[in-house]
Amino acid sequence: MNAYKLKSTLKDYIWGGRKLFSYGFSSDKDKIAEAWVLSFHKDGMSELIGGTPIDKAFTRADWGVNAEKFKDFPVLVKFIDSADNLSVQVHPSDEYALKRENSFGKTEVWHVLECEDGAGLYVGFKRDITKDEFSAGARDGSILSLMNFFKVKKGESYFIPAGTVHAIGKGCTVCEIQQNSNITYRVYDYDRIGADGKPRQLHTEKAAEVADLKKYKPIEFGYPVIADCEYFCAKVGSAGKFYGRNDSFTGIIVTVGEGFVDGIPAKKGDGFFIPAGKSAQVDGNIEFIEVYVG
Repeated sequence: MNAYKLKSTLKDYIWGGRKLFSYGFSSDKDKIAEAWVLSFHKDGMSELIGGTPIDKAFTRADWGVNAEKFKDFPVLVKFIDSADNLSVQVHPSDEYALKRENSFGKTEVWHVLECEDGAGLYVGFKRDITKDEFSAGARDGSILSLMNFFKVKKGESYFIPAGTVHAIGKGCTVCEIQQNSNITYRVYDYDRIGADGKPRQLHTEKAAEVADLKKYKPIEFGYPVIADCEYFCAKVGSAGKFYGRNDSFTGIIVTVGEGFVDGIPAKKGDGFFIPAGKSAQVDGNIEFIEVYVG
């Protein structure tokens, strides 16, 4: 086989909704917040159809030579449905996370799949701010007034380097391509109560140490490129072509329609892994994101 279909891990965080049910996911819960489609992370490992964990199915050679510099598999891809606002948060750099958390940091990109009228994303600050402003804003929620709010449209992408304070607003469904990390520092959470009946934990001290307090400058890539950084590359793909690289694995993340990947039926919500050195044809009335290490 040249391409392997994956089974996702689902998360039911308090802000999740029901849109991901239309992506082919099923759950005994009443909502799905995230579907980890291509994941080697211990907190939500993808499996091959049949039940083999993805980290047991492939060797480092299958990752490709471009991923040799990484201790762990470099990428995690997920679908996110925000029926409510996500917390204002920030992710640390590799340097900070390796020192404090024994984990890599988290740079990510959001690709908007669906959005309700007026829905948007908070990304970075409108101007340079001070640590005192940051801390005060985290305490009383005024940090949102310091941040850029971008009303979004389907097909837009937003690149979020580590250190960028951000939040996904209510009414957005996105595909997130990120470093293989689950380290998040919550800055502000609307005083919400978690499943344990207690306010959700904040991490304002660590967040203040890693947050970029400078005025946000968007980083944009020309279509069909969604992101191109040292950790991952992501592009909008086109059906009727072969995909695969000698120097990297390739992930195929289906976002719209139905078709075939290497002759395997594929539909919205499906993910596929193509090992380095292999290639697979994608056919059908289908839209997808190609992910690899450049």
